Amino acid sequence: MALDWKWLFLYPDQGIATVNELAAPVDTPINFKITSSSVMNSFFVPALAGQIYAMPGMETKLHAVINQAGEYQGFSANYSGAGFSNMRFKFHGFSQADFDEWVKKVRSEGNRFGRFEYLKLEQPSEKDPVRYFSSLDPKLYDAILNMCVDQSKMCMNEMMHIDANGGGGMEGISNVIRLANKSEPWSKQPDRPAKPFVAALCTPTGTGPGGSLETATSRLAGTRID
Repeated sequence: MALDWKWLFLYPDQGIATVNELAAPVDTPINFKITSSSVMNSFFVPALAGQIYAMPGMETKLHAVINQAGEYQGFSANYSGAGFSNMRFKFHGFSQADFDEWVKKVRSEGNRFGRFEYLKLEQPSEKDPVRYFSSLDPKLYDAILNMCVDQSKMCMNEMMHIDANGGGGMEGISNVIRLANKSEPWSKQPDRPAKPFVAALCTPTGTGPGGSLETATSRLAGTRID
């Protein structure tokens, strides 16, 4: 993950995470899944593979192998603001035994890493030191990718699911019907769908002093098409 302005690496197989330090055993295929917290960046380790963009709400993939042990430079190759120049990290190519020792070091020196810790870490900062995290929330990457680590926000994949099923209003229903019957020109009245579905929109009934909700009651405006 490209953050402002540092790199976060999650290791799902080892259950650990690091900031501004990356390591892998030599002659072992690496499957990178790459995203960003806010703006576009570019993941680049010249000794490892070509650069690939990191974009918020999207996942890019990179497959690579490091064939020789050593310490290599990694950085962002796409300008992203004030801390861009120092958005660098060390990439270590280790023997399998040395990689296993490095994992033990991260686990012994690191702290827990979950949603709360991520939300603090993603705040903009510059020249961040290397940091280790000894345990990892297995659902964190999907939350980062879908931009809903803050659980008060709807996940992008949930939003897309709602849109794919007609959205939250009458306009969405019409779109779904038209897409389901592609032979009909958009200017014509769409046919009824082949199977029934329900669309609804909930809105608050009112607000009290200071804008807070008076009750949890909502008005439901919906329709059934069958």
